[in-house]
Amino acid sequence: MADKPLFKQLLKASTVGLNLVLATFVGLAMGYGLDKILNTSPWMTIIFLILGIIAGFRELVRMARRTYNENNEKDL
Repeated sequence: MADKPLFKQLLKASTVGLNLVLATFVGLAMGYGLDKILNTSPWMTIIFLILGIIAGFRELVRMARRTYNENNEKDL
């Protein structure tokens, strides 16, 4: 049977890209919706797209730190 730690790492790695794409898409959708409601095109779309990208990278850094800390605890 497959090595469980390897399988767990593969699942974590697959969520990295998904989190980045979803955060960007959610920011884009929110900005687009607000632009339609407030008639401020394209400013809210741009602002929320940037915020979504930042949120995605922030989660990427969090996951990397968490993985790094888990690996260092195993070495002790």
